[in-house]
Amino acid sequence: MRGFELVSDKHRKYPDCKINIPQRGTLRSAGYDICTPVDILIPARGQSGVIFTDIKAYMGPDEVLTTHVRSSIGMKRGFVLANVTGIIDSDYYSNPDNDGNIGFMLRNLTDEDVIIKAGERVIQGIFIKYLVSDDDQPKSEERLGGVGSTGKNRLKSFKVTSINAIISLYAYERNKSLKTKGGPGLKFGPSKKATVFI
Repeated sequence: MRGFELVSDKHRKYPDCKINIPQRGTLRSAGYDICTPVDILIPARGQSGVIFTDIKAYMGPDEVLTTHVRSSIGMKRGFVLANVTGIIDSDYYSNPDNDGNIGFMLRNLTDEDVIIKAGERVIQGIFIKYLVSDDDQPKSEERLGGVGSTGKNRLKSFKVTSINAIISLYAYERNKSLKTKGGPGLKFGPSKKATVFI
């Protein structure tokens, strides 16, 4: 079970634009063509901002959607994705930050400014299954946000009244994070407020 949907109205970046649901070009095409909803001006040797498509993808828990520039954009016009290959995890779908809105950023490798028109097919998404290692231990069980949210350290702030309380709090959080890489840390702020990095 996999496919594409529009993001919720609340998370639409371009509510007045027509959004095309991605489709494959031919029966044997691997990639689903994804269009830009707006015109994009990319300066010579520069890059665009993040262009959100107002589309999200759902898929199985052991699947991922990879995104790539279409050959007509890359080879013929000199563009690459700023992150080379996009990775859309299954739990990016309907996340609380942006509802899974798929975005991309293009880099112009040519010496000329280029405009890509709204509705033009720019990138393609390919659904694939992935494998995990035998000793796989994810840092967390669920995604807490949108783009770039996986693997982030959580922050907890507590107001403490004594150094003993700080030491106890640090020891408690350290014990909880022994199985994670990096371990905890403390940052002291004004008003005796300590932020615990775990």
